[in-house]
Amino acid sequence: MLIKVDTDSCVQCGICVKACPVGVITLGNSGPEALSENGCNRCGHCVAVCPKDALRHKYVDISKQKVIDSYPVIDAETAENFLRSRRSIRYYKKKSVPREQLLQLVDIARFAPSASNLQSVSYYIIENRTVLDELLESVMEWMEKQIATGEFHHSFPIHVDSWKNGKDPVFRGAPHLIVAAAPRELKNRRDNTVLNLAYLELYAGSAGLGSCWAGLFEFFAADNEEFISKRLGLKKGLVLSGAVLVGFSAERYLKLVERNQLQVSWVE
Repeated sequence: MLIKVDTDSCVQCGICVKACPVGVITLGNSGPEALSENGCNRCGHCVAVCPKDALRHKYVDISKQKVIDSYPVIDAETAENFLRSRRSIRYYKKKSVPREQLLQLVDIARFAPSASNLQSVSYYIIENRTVLDELLESVMEWMEKQIATGEFHHSFPIHVDSWKNGKDPVFRGAPHLIVAAAPRELKNRRDNTVLNLAYLELYAGSAGLGSCWAGLFEFFAADNEEFISKRLGLKKGLVLSGAVLVGFSAERYLKLVERNQLQVSWVE
């Protein structure tokens, strides 16, 4: 049975029916009923929205649900400052992040929305800076080969020169890299990953950590799938779908910077 209802508590308000995104719940004589299990995407909306806590779902463990005292959870001004305070950090302290904190980052990332609630993103965390140094050398050698062919991104020569001068233009000296991977056949794997890693980055700042998308590494990974899959030990069927640097920031930003002027049109 997909859902069970405490008929003594249920007031048959129908809120759970309206909240179901795929329409597999209907309101019967004794309260909400499941029309079918097949269409349910296990999002948990029905359980979370019930004002009387009268509904239980086969795939939503009520013991793991967290009750919130009020909604919205934070006020608009706090939310604005929080979102605007996120920065791409490219200077890191030479200090490792405890494994527990790294796990917190990916744990919060899993709460991001995903297409059809498939929650299909997996994570591979590089803790050892030595591994990143090895990957850095592989990326730079690849860039040199790309430059030799005459077909390369305009920034590659700059990054190669930087590397030859002892700098790290790929991982920026970060102690850790968090790689996201998703099933190759999943159409929305990149979208899902971007949302997950956006959650991760936002949470990182509040946890006292810095982060930045590893774009150059992603360039390399896209052109060297087999190597990356083997080196990171990706499970069969998974491909790299995103990567983020993580560490303790060596810089502190004192202002919330402006962006380009808002461009908006009202469609009638």
